[in-house]
Amino acid sequence: MTAVLKLGGSVITKKDEPETVDTAALSAAASAIAESAVGEDIVVVHGGGSFGHHHAAEYGVSTTAGTRDVGGVQAIHGAMCRLNAAVVDELTGQGVPAVPVHPFSAAARDADSDLSLPTAQVTTLLDEGFVPVLHGDLVAHAGAGATVLSGDELVVELAPAVDADRVGVCSTVPGVLDEDGTVIDRIETFEAVASALGESDATDVSGGMAGKVRALLALSAPAVVFGPDALPAFLAGESPGTTIAGDDDDW
Repeated sequence: MTAVLKLGGSVITKKDEPETVDTAALSAAASAIAESAVGEDIVVVHGGGSFGHHHAAEYGVSTTAGTRDVGGVQAIHGAMCRLNAAVVDELTGQGVPAVPVHPFSAAARDADSDLSLPTAQVTTLLDEGFVPVLHGDLVAHAGAGATVLSGDELVVELAPAVDADRVGVCSTVPGVLDEDGTVIDRIETFEAVASALGESDATDVSGGMAGKVRALLALSAPAVVFGPDALPAFLAGESPGTTIAGDDDDW
């Protein structure tokens, strides 16, 4: 069994405080992963939170707007590497064989914004008993310099590459919410929930919940979006929160 797990940046950082890890939340997430890691391969992806998003907003960089400012590139990527090191250190400290994988070193977008992400290093690390930990990052973008590569995009690329049986996205909310604040049980099309999806609560250059849902609908298998309290349930094989169903539920 293989799972791809995305830890939202707002879950593991204090998103309104630049470059501040939420140590209690990160420790809790790492503990849940450590308790479930036996017998299942896990790929972890984490978002930028108050690290990458803060610097990306400062330099005007998003998934569609790029930069050729080397100072901006170094600031954004450097911040994400620092957060990745904190995540890897916490996982390792709790007995998870976590290792960092930095997408900026390998991924690229062409002039049509199509993403190329080599994944052989991830599959090989899994085969060798490691837990790869990737993160939202920058990506070399033909004609645009460097743009943001979101954690949600990484999930979409990685899930089929590692033949994932389960995909989970741990967010700050208990699932995708409707206009009344109630968790939507299942989403099969973006149009069905478009009116309910607003902006995220703090600076987010990767599209917020709307971007998350759009990305996950591109999967050929259902994914689940849930809150931090439901992470142990997801890792135990349950489907808490909102199921976002792709085109082929048999994948």
